[in-house]
Amino acid sequence: MRVLPPARIYDGHPMRAADAGNLATARRAVVAGGRVAWRTIRHRELPPATFRLATGLAVWALAFIIVSGAAVRLTGSGLGCADWPGCTTTQVVAPWQFHAWVEFGNRLITGLVSIAVGLAVLAALIRAPRRRDLTWLSLGLVAGLIAEIVLGGLTVEHKLAPGYVTAHFLLALVFLADAVILHHRAALADDSPPGRAGRARPAGRPVAMVSREHLILSRLLLVACSVVCLLGTVVTSTGPHGGAPQAPRFAFSLHDVAQLHGTSVEVFLFFTIVTLWSMSRAGVPASVLRRGELLLVVLVAQGGIGYLQYFTGVPAALVALHIVGVVSVVWATLVFNLGLYTRVPDTEEPTGPPVPAFTPELVP
Repeated sequence: MRVLPPARIYDGHPMRAADAGNLATARRAVVAGGRVAWRTIRHRELPPATFRLATGLAVWALAFIIVSGAAVRLTGSGLGCADWPGCTTTQVVAPWQFHAWVEFGNRLITGLVSIAVGLAVLAALIRAPRRRDLTWLSLGLVAGLIAEIVLGGLTVEHKLAPGYVTAHFLLALVFLADAVILHHRAALADDSPPGRAGRARPAGRPVAMVSREHLILSRLLLVACSVVCLLGTVVTSTGPHGGAPQAPRFAFSLHDVAQLHGTSVEVFLFFTIVTLWSMSRAGVPASVLRRGELLLVVLVAQGGIGYLQYFTGVPAALVALHIVGVVSVVWATLVFNLGLYTRVPDTEEPTGPPVPAFTPELVP
């Protein structure tokens, strides 16, 4: 075997010509990829379809971190790392202990979520053309991420006080809602106004596909969903899964708050059924009904899991499944409301009622 001259030695060992060629090819590929990435950033060449993929990644990452955070609480690992941002006062990385690594692992997942959020924000800034609504919603992800990190540190500092745990979870749901709305609006077509090169706005104007009464009922579903989530966190912070054996709990009766939470779910389900029944009789578009039926199925399943976990002593596995259900219900409720509108060219006459003035934040 012919050994290359010393100039081709890598990591102290002689290389074959083929290996040296492969290494040179890999280096050229990395350099070329870096140049393409820099040109994309500098010239803002990211296509809208790629941007929507980035927003979808952010949605799934935020949904996953909610579930992984619940796993920390359900395994009693909330204080597995007694300090923040390091695991202890003397070391950043967790020691080789189960609870410490469950908590520290969730912090590592938070780092991955931060990357997903950062990619979505960068994608909004280099998207061609750039849209102001997408930029502001992506910056909302940054604000939510910073708030979650700070609140997470305060939660550890206050030894998992139930008020902080509740706020931490509710903020995560708001964070998720921002990402879902961003992902939805990223699918809207662009309309570049004259004289503003590289800038765009959503094409057309929003027109409701349902009546004003149905819009009000649908918005009530958002309110009902919010109340259900709030009372659910109160139940969680009163029940047995506090995140650590020594974690303080709310001094409420678990039976009473669970009943209150269950009643709110029943009210949510009632309004959902009434809304879909009324929409079906009115002959709304099939796409609206499909989203509503999906919400109904998810809500019924979530309610069933909730009652099952209550009557079986609140086992951790069912609580984890219930958290997945919370994410699904919030997601489905938002998608249902966002799907109540279509966009028509500015030259067309509207075929439905005007957009209500009280819901501009959810108009696609």
